[in-house]
Amino acid sequence: MTSGWNSNVGYIFMIVTLISETAILFVAAQTGFLDGPRVLANMALDRWAPTRFSALSDRLVTQKGILLMGIASFALMFLTNGSVTLLVVFYSINVLITFCLSQFGMVIHWLKVRGEDKKWKKKLIINGVGLIICFLILVSVVFVKFFEGGWITIILTGSLCLMFLNFKKEYKKAGELIRNLDKIFLDRDFVSQNKSKNEPIPKPDNKDRTAVLFVNSYSGIGIYSLLSIFRLFGDSFKNIVFVQVGLIDAGNFKGIEEIDRLKEKVHLDVVKYIDLTNYLGNYADAFTATGLDIEQEALNMVAQILEKYPNSIFFGGQIVFPNDTFISRLLHNFTVFSIQWKLYNSGHEFIILPIKLSETHLHDHA
Repeated sequence: MTSGWNSNVGYIFMIVTLISETAILFVAAQTGFLDGPRVLANMALDRWAPTRFSALSDRLVTQKGILLMGIASFALMFLTNGSVTLLVVFYSINVLITFCLSQFGMVIHWLKVRGEDKKWKKKLIINGVGLIICFLILVSVVFVKFFEGGWITIILTGSLCLMFLNFKKEYKKAGELIRNLDKIFLDRDFVSQNKSKNEPIPKPDNKDRTAVLFVNSYSGIGIYSLLSIFRLFGDSFKNIVFVQVGLIDAGNFKGIEEIDRLKEKVHLDVVKYIDLTNYLGNYADAFTATGLDIEQEALNMVAQILEKYPNSIFFGGQIVFPNDTFISRLLHNFTVFSIQWKLYNSGHEFIILPIKLSETHLHDHA
């Protein structure tokens, strides 16, 4: 009788344990799918991942991150043939890695704010102990499960880390080139250098030839593109129209204040372009918008532009990277080519102004 009772209790305990584990794994999986795309978006904002992962869909979610996680999950299930043994090892090792990184981050945080928080020592000890415990468990799991999927997990996770490091390196290189471009053009006083052109601004004639320039911000790229139009076409264009779209992404979609600041920045950017163009002796106008998709918002303004300036030709500057590789095409959004293709299909002229990021070339055209 006692033996049967113990057997039933053991059976119930096993069922309760399995249900509890299932619930924990379910919650953990949900957390991964909810926060994974968000973490990926933050990494994209910090240039550890392709910037397109910071973009929001029309449902205001990081759609590309969700799709990537879903595809990766299906791929992992297919490659492991649904092996619970392998998947549990993958899961446990990577979860422990994230725990270690989280605790390590908190340890660094408390060390940085030790002069601001009176209880920093207590909090440092708590997170420090957590870091040590998580690290010891991680080492133990890797050691015990090394030949049962541990080594594969280390290779896969390590490869992902190396890939993100490579992304960061590529973005850093591109950032240095763009900063050089900004330094050359933003630091120059074009007003004093073009006093001969500093004449009364001509009155606009909407039927005159108009150059419509797509810009991203007030930067060396935009100024270079504007000067390239003058250099290539002289005084052919009497009107210069600037088009800028403020992108609402995971970085600024935090409240109304951030959106208002984005709109204000876009407005100030085009005002600077208008002032520069006026100093150069041409009439200037601007069309602006904010939205989730730069390309779509820009195309939505085309009809308004053509209605006001029917004799328009569209322009866009595009950086020419020193090495055009699969990685560079993956990391950088070539929006201008997509806009050109769609305007081409609509029968509108679109000229791409190549910007070669070499210092000699830039100084020759400055």
